Amino acid sequence: MDKVTCIAYLLYHSSNRQDIREKAIQLLNGDVSIRELKRNTVIQAHIILAEATVRKNNLDKLQVQKFAEEFLLLEV
Repeated sequence: MDKVTCIAYLLYHSSNRQDIREKAIQLLNGDVSIRELKRNTVIQAHIILAEATVRKNNLDKLQVQKFAEEFLLLEV
């Protein structure tokens, strides 16, 4: 899994707030960048924690894959 997908997964599961979950899905689909999200003070701490977790490589890749399959929008 790539870094952005993993961060989107962690961001989605870091909060029950709908606005944060929507931003995670937007990040997954490329509608918003990590840099843009870091400017948002509400989401900034979540992004920093997600990046640290990705660096530690403590993710269940199968769960990340399921998240991507569920929320990634494919255009045909």
